[in-house]
Amino acid sequence: MHLEAPTARIEKSRKEVYAFLSDLKNFEQLMPENIQTFEVLDEDTFRFALKGMPEIVLKRKTQQPESQIVLGAASDKLPFSLTADIQEAGPQASEVRLSFAGDFNPMMAMMIKGPITNFIGTLSQKLSQV
Repeated sequence: MHLEAPTARIEKSRKEVYAFLSDLKNFEQLMPENIQTFEVLDEDTFRFALKGMPEIVLKRKTQQPESQIVLGAASDKLPFSLTADIQEAGPQASEVRLSFAGDFNPMMAMMIKGPITNFIGTLSQKLSQV
């Protein structure tokens, strides 16, 4: 399953946006209103839970300076990734496209498509307001 959020335009340079997303504690600012818990476990890992959803632990998998950050599930039980691709959109502007990719059976994919689409949409929307 592959989902993409609308592109977020941010009035900051690619370098600034990359630095913001590289500091995982900043993801707390991007979380939906119904966040129940958020905790940075180490410099590469954080966990969060939204009301009515199971706790999710994300770990930084790869990064390309000033252009991409890939977070993935810390557990192999539900393999997925959340990728932020950062593009330059002007001298002091950037565009970020968030995408979600996961390997799920059809029933699971059907159940989580809506909530995941809403989740990455909220992250993208809040990122454009940073």
